[in-house]
Amino acid sequence: MRLRHVIATVTAGLAAATTLTAAGPAVAQPATLGSNSRAGQACSSTVSIDRFSDALDKTTYNGTFVGNFSALAVDRDGSLAALEDRSQLFDLDARTLQPTSAVHLADENGADLDSEGLAIDRDGTRLVTSEVEPSIRRYSPDGRILDRLPVPPSLLVAPAGRATFNQTFEGLTLLPGGHTLLASMEDPIAGDSADLVRFQTWTRTRGDHFRPAAQYGYRIDAGLGVPEVQATPDGRLLVLERGFTAGVGNTVRLYLADPRHATDTSGIENLTGHSGVRLIKKTLLADIAACPSLGATARQPQPNPLLDNIEGMVITGRDHTGRLKVLLVSDDNQNPAQVTRFYYLRVRA
Repeated sequence: MRLRHVIATVTAGLAAATTLTAAGPAVAQPATLGSNSRAGQACSSTVSIDRFSDALDKTTYNGTFVGNFSALAVDRDGSLAALEDRSQLFDLDARTLQPTSAVHLADENGADLDSEGLAIDRDGTRLVTSEVEPSIRRYSPDGRILDRLPVPPSLLVAPAGRATFNQTFEGLTLLPGGHTLLASMEDPIAGDSADLVRFQTWTRTRGDHFRPAAQYGYRIDAGLGVPEVQATPDGRLLVLERGFTAGVGNTVRLYLADPRHATDTSGIENLTGHSGVRLIKKTLLADIAACPSLGATARQPQPNPLLDNIEGMVITGRDHTGRLKVLLVSDDNQNPAQVTRFYYLRVRA
């Protein structure tokens, strides 16, 4: 998303700090790039960082700017797909991160998307969100539109629905088995509490179409929104929450969330925290500001120079201990004060 959250009041900042303290992540110890000490690379008791890479920052590929990344996915051949929020979809070498191809995406009228969420289906088709309507389309690997998914009316941008422009479908993931697709709203819709966002699902039907299914409520930390969500192999979710405070920098937190016992809120007009609604349960895994900086530098104020506008996330596998290997990427907004940075994490979940 190009318009970023600003935590505008001291109250919001204090509320966010209180949430973090209550969750109690471990305090990371400083480490240097290439350190072999797992304790020295800890972001918390459940998350560690191996390294980061700025290799693609302010680069081009065949004349196309490389950056503005909003989502990542692993393709069937093991390569990475990286989605820009300005209608470009790159294939990246998983080892070097270097682009190997780029495809331009468009809507049915040939117009660019505000492309934010990405999932690769079992047949290699690309499911891509655009947050201005919002919409989800299925594309062939060469960028042809194959289908457009129906969106519940309440999640459409006002006046058609109750969502706010540029604050809709940021995260997208296929749950294990591939029968259920889940999209996360970045911010609340009108009529819902300011700290509750909706996660919408779709069920696969004949011909690899999808129809709307259950919807769930998720409570965000004060001043933050949801830029990305990824399904774990056991059906839970990794959820990124993110915000920005001018003059201070980014807040990025990683949560483990479980939607499996949450109430279906698709028939509830207003989510206001009333009793009887079971929200998605979440557990803080790490505040990325608590990770060791690994020698990173920042071009604007940050609570940790490692931080930037982290927006994309994908699970790339497991290590030999069973921990999830998680790759994050920041959206530099094609801004000299920001950086395109990849983060290599290991998560015990």
